[in-house]
Amino acid sequence: MRDFSNHATNRPPERDVEITDIETAVVEGNFEWNLVKVHTNAGVTGIGESYRGGTVTDIMEYTKRFLVGENPLDPERIFRRIVQDMSGHGGTTGKVVTAASGIEIACWDIMGKVLDVPVYQLLGGKYRDEVRIYCDCHAGEAFETEAGYVAHHDEEVYQPKAYAEEAARVADMGFTALKFDLDMDMDNHPDPYNGRISNRAMQRKVDIVEAVRETIGYDIDLAFDVHWDYSLDSAKRIARKMEPYDLMWLEDVVPPENMDAQREVARATGVPLATGENRFRVHEFKDLLYDFGVDVITPDPSTCGGLAESKAIANRAEENYIAFSPHNVCSPIGTMACVHLGACIPNFDVLEYHALEVDWWDDLHTSDPLIEDGYIEVPEKPGLGIDLDEDIVEEHLLKGESGFS
Repeated sequence: MRDFSNHATNRPPERDVEITDIETAVVEGNFEWNLVKVHTNAGVTGIGESYRGGTVTDIMEYTKRFLVGENPLDPERIFRRIVQDMSGHGGTTGKVVTAASGIEIACWDIMGKVLDVPVYQLLGGKYRDEVRIYCDCHAGEAFETEAGYVAHHDEEVYQPKAYAEEAARVADMGFTALKFDLDMDMDNHPDPYNGRISNRAMQRKVDIVEAVRETIGYDIDLAFDVHWDYSLDSAKRIARKMEPYDLMWLEDVVPPENMDAQREVARATGVPLATGENRFRVHEFKDLLYDFGVDVITPDPSTCGGLAESKAIANRAEENYIAFSPHNVCSPIGTMACVHLGACIPNFDVLEYHALEVDWWDDLHTSDPLIEDGYIEVPEKPGLGIDLDEDIVEEHLLKGESGFS
């Protein structure tokens, strides 16, 4: 087994830093936000975030067994050590990689603070001063989760008028790009298992897209997400029906396991296709990118391996002239990590914001509100350039969580 512990120890004292503790907290927003603090003997603390889901913080806490004493100024090596040392725990993919992602982000934050530069500078420098945001919207009360399970509402919630009204409201906030979920409970009739869509459900989708376009016009970029719900033939039908509406993209048209099926849909339609949030590390993106199964790649940096791994994915996408638009359902911490990523990637397009209904989202940090007229300014403060308000963290902890000390 390879040994990714710290063997390259020749560095000046001011950069001879050690991890002393790792703390976690789960904040209950519209999702469960898995936050992490990495403490050091230099008096510097880094913050990071891993994708939602149970046991992720347990895994982050577990890594203290071998990360205490490590130098956090080596975030890429730290990530590889977690993956290697936990390979027997399924560490090459899944929740171990997700847990490692949050720790890796926190290490970049530490390095930026120690070296007194923003994270984007460490990642290669800046292409843009602000990052464009697309707002993930919902018609009425069309999306809820309970223990990770998506709860559909009654059919009347999913009326075209509700989507159009929400699109107009969000566009008035200054967002120039929007996304809606286009899958709904009626897609599961007459059979809830086979993924084939009825003509009635198909027409509802067309009516929704048409109503939104008629309301916001074509100057606003518009995407729709269908959450892997469909058989190959239905995915092709849906994509073809979307062709007249000049979508920014149609997302996750078939289940993520089969890249060949994804490529078949791509060959069958002119609608740009997006996918990638359920893949881990750069290796799982290779076929998707090099076989041109996707037009816009959407990895989640808090899932797939952190900032360096996400940049590696973006580099391979750039080789194939494919745009990079990260999936992001994070708190302001993970969101700001993605902003630094967006600053340093030439083929970056737009970043997801998925917390419009959380009116205390900006209260979680101590800066001014992050999003202004649909953009987030790239911070110039050291590290991620954002600090937690730990009183707000404490106020919104998931029941049973102890939070930061």
